[in-house]
Parts: sequence; C-alpha cells; structure tokens
Amino acid sequence: MDKISIVLPSYNEEESIPLFYEEMKKTMEKMKNVNFELIFVNDGSKDNSIGEIRKLAQKDKRVRYINFSRNFGKEAAMLAGLEATTGDYITVMDVDLQEPPYLIEKMYNLLIAEEDYDCIGLRSSDHKSYGFVRKFLTGCYYKVISWLSDVEMISGARDCRLMTRQMLNSVLELRENSRYIKGLFSFVGYNTKWLEYEEPDRVAGTSTFNIRKLFKYAFEAIISFSTKPLLMSAAFGILFCFIAFIMIIFIILKTLIWGDPVSGWPSLVCIIMFCSGLQMLFLGIIGEYISKIYLESKDRPIYIIKDTEEYLNKKVRKEKEK
Repeated sequence: MDKISIVLPSYNEEESIPLFYEEMKKTMEKMKNVNFELIFVNDGSKDNSIGEIRKLAQKDKRVRYINFSRNFGKEAAMLAGLEATTGDYITVMDVDLQEPPYLIEKMYNLLIAEEDYDCIGLRSSDHKSYGFVRKFLTGCYYKVISWLSDVEMISGARDCRLMTRQMLNSVLELRENSRYIKGLFSFVGYNTKWLEYEEPDRVAGTSTFNIRKLFKYAFEAIISFSTKPLLMSAAFGILFCFIAFIMIIFIILKTLIWGDPVSGWPSLVCIIMFCSGLQMLFLGIIGEYISKIYLESKDRPIYIIKDTEEYLNKKVRKEKEK
C-alpha cells in the first residue's frame, strides 16, 4: 500500500486543529487503500495548539508531531515536517481548511494515473478571503517575481502539492537558510500538473499574514531567486552618470552663452534629493544580499526541536509504570 505523508505547519491554530482532523479523518476512511501519517509542526504557538496536537497523537497512531522551542517561521516548519516524512507521496497543508482534505484523493488519483507528472499542485482560482488591496498587491507580486526570477512562479499557486518521494529528496538537498518553498519547488524542475479550486474561508481564527508580512515575503522571494535587482542598480548608475554628463555640458554652454550660472537651484536640489534617495534604495538592496551571505555563513540551524511524539510516548509509558 502507498503511504501519504501530510505535513501540517501550525501557529496559533488551537481552534482549527480538531476541526481539520475531523475532516481529514473522513478522507482517510474513504481512501482505505492508502496509509497515512499526519505530521503536525507546532511553530512556537502562543495558544494551546501543542495541547490539541498531543491529544490527537495519543488517540491516533497516524498522528505525529514536532514541537519547536520557539517560533522559527512557516518555511522552517515545513522543512522540519518534510524531513520527518516516511511516505511514498508527500504534501504540505494548512490546518485552517483553506486547502480542503478531500482534494487529496483527487490529487493522488491524478498523480498515479499520469506517469509523466511528479507533482500535483493546488492553484487558487480566486482569493475570496483577500481584500481588494491584498488581491491587487498579490497580483503585482506574481508579475514582478515572474519577470525578475530565473524560475517559473505560478500565480495563485499554493504550498499544498502532492509530490513523489524523488521530488521531495531533491527539494531537501537545497539547504539554504533563507528559504522560499514555492521557489524551491519550481527550482528542482519536476513536472507539475496544476489543479484549480475555489479557496474556502478559514474554518476558525484569523490569518496572521498581513500586508507588512506580504511585502517582506515578496522581498525575501525576490532576493532568494533573482540577482536582477543588482543589475538594475548598475544600470541606473550608468544611466544617471550619462544624464549627469549631459547636464554638465548643458550648464557649461548655458553659462558661457547666457551668463546665468545661479538660477535653477530649486530643481537642482530636487534632482540631488532624488538621486540620493535612489542611491540609498539600491544600497539597501545590496545590503540585503550581503546580509543573506552573512546569515548563510553563520550556518545556524534552521529550526530547533523541543520534543516530538516519541517524547510523549515515553512520558506516557513512565506514568503507566508508576
């Protein structure tokens, strides 16, 4: 029997976890020809998410968990879960049920039916939960990163995709600290078939992904998968040097012919401020690339595990022995 591993990053999802499990259980009961393992990764939640996960791990042997020592971010949580998987097919899902568990059956059937594909990915056709501003910014982000990046970025693509063990092993070989999982999935280059669906609303709680985090996420993605901003800074430098040279010639000729060397200082101040701002912008971009080199050179662990279901099982056995 094939085995499907489902990685479930969780941050402050106390309300969603039991609801997700009940929906997931329906799918597991329906797909009796497949074994499952659910790997919850508690990413330093401030609520009782780990308590809800431990309850599930005690009553269902298919449930495993990884508990971080603090919040390391979703990318780290996904990596930890993916490294812990033992299945033939692997996927990542959110526990807020915006990626419905019933789609796993369709994804699995498509993947085993079509030998040319190594991955079935979910693609949201309409972000109903997004406001107008976030929809607009998300659309702009995908256009910009598709233009800047050297790998293909699919608009509306979710982190949730059912992939083969071979594809996952290739993804796990990429060990950089600054991770952008959508980009890594594209970078390894396996054939992916996209399954469009309408994204439902969150089942409980509120999203912690705001506009500020969206900008940070977008900037991290661009820095991780493109060096074009550096080329753009060099191009702008050459352009402004050329403009400055033309302006010097113009001012010299104007002074010699009309004898008016003083007028025009307000426009000169504006140009200086604009050029200074542009210099600071590109210095900041260059600084971000340097900071990535700095962080990578430290080689700190991407995440730290506090305990897992094995720790819980040992604790339960000791309590029974007493």
